[in-house]
Amino acid sequence: MKKDRKIQLKGITWNHSRGFTSVVATAQRFHELNPNVEITWEKRSLQAFADEPINELAKRYDLLIIDHPWAGFAARTEVIIALDKYIPLDFIDHLEQHTVGKSHKSYSFNGHQWALAIDAATPVAASRQDLLYKLNKKRPETWNELIKLSENGLVAIPGIPQDILMSFYMICSTLGEDVCTVKEQVVSEKIGLKALEILRDLGQNIDYKCYRMNPIQVYEAMTSTDQFAYSPFAYGYSNYSKKGYAKHILKFHDVVNLEEKKLVTTLGGTGLAISSECDYKDIAAKYVQYTASPEVQKTLFFNNGGQPGHRLAWEDTYTNFNSMDYFKDTLPTLDRAFLRPRYHGHMYFQDNSGAPVREYMMNGGNAKNVLSELNRLYIESLKL
Repeated sequence: MKKDRKIQLKGITWNHSRGFTSVVATAQRFHELNPNVEITWEKRSLQAFADEPINELAKRYDLLIIDHPWAGFAARTEVIIALDKYIPLDFIDHLEQHTVGKSHKSYSFNGHQWALAIDAATPVAASRQDLLYKLNKKRPETWNELIKLSENGLVAIPGIPQDILMSFYMICSTLGEDVCTVKEQVVSEKIGLKALEILRDLGQNIDYKCYRMNPIQVYEAMTSTDQFAYSPFAYGYSNYSKKGYAKHILKFHDVVNLEEKKLVTTLGGTGLAISSECDYKDIAAKYVQYTASPEVQKTLFFNNGGQPGHRLAWEDTYTNFNSMDYFKDTLPTLDRAFLRPRYHGHMYFQDNSGAPVREYMMNGGNAKNVLSELNRLYIESLKL
């Protein structure tokens, strides 16, 4: 790239060290290596990250951290660019071969790669080992043991609608049936009703304050107070397993068994994408490739709060030593995680379907009515 041309790029991510300081660090180092390129990152709340359509963000930003269910929308609207047209295919093939679970695939749609998975996550288990020891409680290994521990008020879950919906997906997948695979219904009535009942069994023992929490708030509560000793499934944040990050450290684990099968949680993580309106797509692509590279993922990105998306970083001795084996111990959970639907209208379904499941999990009610409402919303979403 020409050294005399001053280039400014602007990016948007979410407001947490995992999402913000990680890319600020890679942007700063990229600038030092390419002094004519200045990349500025802005941040928004986790809820705004989930809610605001990427077509609106793409009008204002060159670089976007996105959630993979937007892949189908991106493929239809092309508000972000197909990265395989700008990044060497051998590098993209390398990422595919070193994916964490289905993270790389999650941003592929209609034959193109719409983002690179610089961050990988799925709901995992977390415990305050010191608190469990103090209370003479064992970490649960089965769903029944989880229910028993929850009766003591020691269990926290992220209970906002979107996370509850991800838990519904999780239970359905674990019971043997993925959601949204046919056009007539979200899931069969037998599996759907059973999943709701299983969630309600746990939900009735959960503190009401948890139903206003996202995963970050769950982990903040666990590390700053002694109210909660265990979280069975919240999107993992390796930051809380690193010394000095919080008052109390968390140990992360694989999830419990349900009917003698490990829970199949719902894949999350984030991808780095480029707006179609970016004036410097080639240069932006070089930064995306730099951030997704294995050496940067294992070091600079991780050291500055990031949770890598590259498998070599998850298997790396350095990252695991500095996170109480967060990556090694939760990698099996990532590898079996369910890949959410990514068709064009699914974000409408995701945005509206969590509330009725959350209400049932909190207060009970008529499970058939809940399932009927989910089916109605699903059929609507297929028309978009």
